[in-house]
Formats: sequence, structure tokens, C-alpha cells
Amino acid sequence: MLSAFANCFKIPELKKKILFTLGIIVLYRIGCFIPTPGVNGAVLAAYFQKLSSGGSTVFSMMSMFSGGAIEKMTVFGLGIMPYISSSIILQLLTAVIPALEKLAKEGQAGYQKINQYTRYGTLGLALVQSFFIALWLKQQKLGEQSVVANPNDWQFIFVTVLTLSCGTLLLMWLGEQIQERGIGNGISLIITAGIISSAPQAARMLSLLLSAKTVGGAQLQPLTLVIMIGFLIGVIIAITMISQGQRKIPVQYARRIVGRKVYGGQNTYIPLKVDTSGVIAIIFAQSILLFPATVASFIPQQGLQNFAAAMSRGAFLYYSLYGLLIVFFCYFYTAIVFNPVDVAENMKKHGGFIPGVRPGTQTADYLDFVLTRITLAGALFICTIAVMPDAIMASFRVPYLVASFFGGTGILITVGVMLDTMKQIESHLLMSHYEGFMKTGQLRGRR
Repeated sequence: MLSAFANCFKIPELKKKILFTLGIIVLYRIGCFIPTPGVNGAVLAAYFQKLSSGGSTVFSMMSMFSGGAIEKMTVFGLGIMPYISSSIILQLLTAVIPALEKLAKEGQAGYQKINQYTRYGTLGLALVQSFFIALWLKQQKLGEQSVVANPNDWQFIFVTVLTLSCGTLLLMWLGEQIQERGIGNGISLIITAGIISSAPQAARMLSLLLSAKTVGGAQLQPLTLVIMIGFLIGVIIAITMISQGQRKIPVQYARRIVGRKVYGGQNTYIPLKVDTSGVIAIIFAQSILLFPATVASFIPQQGLQNFAAAMSRGAFLYYSLYGLLIVFFCYFYTAIVFNPVDVAENMKKHGGFIPGVRPGTQTADYLDFVLTRITLAGALFICTIAVMPDAIMASFRVPYLVASFFGGTGILITVGVMLDTMKQIESHLLMSHYEGFMKTGQLRGRR
């Protein structure tokens, strides 16, 4: 594998793509430290530290996707979340609006049109989110100190909306540049870079725990650290296997003779993924759970405070609803992106059939039968990964920042993006007559 990495820089085109991608990521990380005008950074950092100690909030999810930029309120404070939300919304609307569905079937021209709509949606979401963040910042105080230098100045709202919205659009453009001129999926790599950026802070906490300096009343033994490292390796292997897991449905095509040419007569298969939804189910479930609880925690009313406590991390109701929502969105997203009826009709039109199953309705029922069962296995696995950081935190008594590297949204995104990027690099190596990352077999990306 080390020789494969060395071979990456022997191919001029691949070397240029890798260096360009790394350069964009460096620019992104620099932007995560450029502050928004008018914000008291020290007071804001202390406020977010106090906020995070109270449990999961919607800001914790935003912080993960922005690489911690929201906690510093930098120019990339919104991160790429508006673009992700816009992409998911367009993808869902494509399945329910006939005009968009028709547009999606027009090939490259339709894709470019939908991508343009996604950009418009990103701008709209960024303007709305940044406006409410600016209003929220004006009202926050830590003791007698205000987060905003001049809370009564309406120019702060204009500058904040302009800064955060432009930062999100710049990130979207940087991701597209990686997609066109770099290697890997640009948006996903930016998210992964933000997640990995918290690794040094987590490593520092681990070193403090090992040196008998307690962090939040916790202390870590060397043997426990070894067990955690072994557990991390097992989690990465499990995520890789489930992410790449497929149920291959065999398909045969009947032979057709048109003039002197013979068409069909070939065997292929339909790959049904065990985990079709990936990390999207967790994002939806977290958003629905955390947003109302976060809003309720800001209102000084006893009933709402009790509701926020019941929906916070560690509460039984939180985990119960979290698991149910993940399972629901796994099935919901799978139903959106894979329609057994359309697949069965397309197979029937081209003379394809599944051995032992009649074409048409019975084929659609069979595909739905198989997909329903393998999706359950994937949904249960996603539920396990989602609650794993909390289990690690409770079992080994480590801070949540450390435990988050052993499960949850971050590890799913990181493993999936790394697999996809390594697959693209390996394809360049094989085209240039070099060995891939493995001597036997090849990597399969998420797609």
C-alpha cells in the first residue's frame, strides 16, 4: 500500500490532482480561522463551551460539519450545510415532482439544470440561516459580557448575513473545483477535513487522561486505550463491510435477432446496497430531534425546560426516538432513490428477467421483498453506529469529543469518503499500469 501512495506522485496528472485538492483543503482550513466582524471571539468560545456541556444541540451538529468554524463564528461558520440541505431537498423533490423527475432523466443537461437549482437553494438557505444566527448572536450574553460588540447596531446583521452567506457560496465553489480539477468528491472532502480537524484536540484530551490529569472527572488507563484502539479498528472494518455490502440479484436478457445481428442473451445483476441511505438517515434524525430541543432550552419556561432535558443526550426518550427515526429515514430514503416498479418495467421492456420470477408485477414484488429485508439490517447497523459514541463515553468515561471518533456521523462520513477517494486514485494507478492499493482485488467506492 505504501508503494501505491508513492506511485501516485509518479503520474503527472494524478500528482497535479492530488496537490490541487490538498491546496483547496488548506484554503478551507485557513478560512475557518478568519473571524466574522463584530463578534467577541473569547466570549463566544466560552458560551459555546457552556452550551456543549449541557448535551447535544443543533449547534454541535453544525460544528461538526463546519469543522468547528461555527463556534468561532468565522467566515465559514455556516460550513457546507446549506448546500447539503439544498441537495437533499432537490433529491427528494425530484422523486415527487414530475417536472423535476423528467429533468433528471435528460442526462447531463438535466443534471446541470438541477445543479443550478441546488445552487439557488443553497443561497436562499444560507441567507435565511445566517439572518437568524445574527439575530441569535445579538441576544446572547455570558454574564455581563455580550457576544456581539455592538448589539444594538443593525449593521452587524447585514455584515454577518453577507459574510456567512458568501463563505458558504465560496465553499460550494471550492468543492466544485475539486470535483472538476482535483480528486474525489469535493463537498465530501471538505466535510471530512472539518471532521478530522478536531482530531488534534481529541488526541490532546487523550494525553491528559493518560497522564493522570483528569478531564471532566475522567481518567484513562493504558490498557483501556489499547482496547479502544482495537475497538476503533473493528468499527472501521464493520463500516467498510456494511457500506460496500450488496445483495446481487441475477438478471438474464433474452436473445433477440434483428436482421443479421443478435442482441441480448447476457447475464448481469442488480446490486442492492445494504446501506442505501448512508449518513443521510442520521442527519435527518438528528435534525428533527435536536432542533426543537435546542429552541426549547433557550426559553425560560419550566415545561419547555423539562422537554429539552428529556430530549437531551443520555435520556431514554432521546435514544428511543433517535433509533426509530433512523430506521424510518433509512426506509424512506431507500424508497425515494430506488423504485422497484420502475426497475421491473425497464427490465421487461428490454427483455430482462430474474430467473424463477415472472416479469412485471412479480418482479417488482420480489425486489421490494429483498430490499425491505436488507434495508432493515442496514438500518439496525446505522442505529448501532449512531449511539456508539454515547456508549463509549459511558463505558470508558472519556469526553464526547474523543468518543465521537468511535462512531456516529463523523466516522461514517470519513470512512465512506476515504473509500471513494481511494477508489478514484486506484483507477488512475491501474490506467497507468501501476498496482492498486491491494495486490488482490480492487476497491469498490460508495457509488
